[in-house]
Amino acid sequence: MWLVIVGVLMLIMNFAGIGPIGAWTWGDRWWAMLLPFLLAVLWWSWSDWSGLTRRREMDKIDAKREARRQKSLDALGLQDKNKRR
Repeated sequence: MWLVIVGVLMLIMNFAGIGPIGAWTWGDRWWAMLLPFLLAVLWWSWSDWSGLTRRREMDKIDAKREARRQKSLDALGLQDKNKRR
């Protein structure tokens, strides 16, 4: 996501003529303007291929499930013996 944000900021700077990026022309530096977007696509592809996205999603679900379980145990008064002390 950060790479997309950087790419959009670079495009805005180029169109507005801000800083050194504003002086770039599409004929000379088209590759530099599109590089953050290419890197974002490569990152997302690798993340999906390696299973990182799925693992993060499963970790979030497990954390929510454990929080719900702990809340229910606290409401019933069935706390862990270590937590009582």
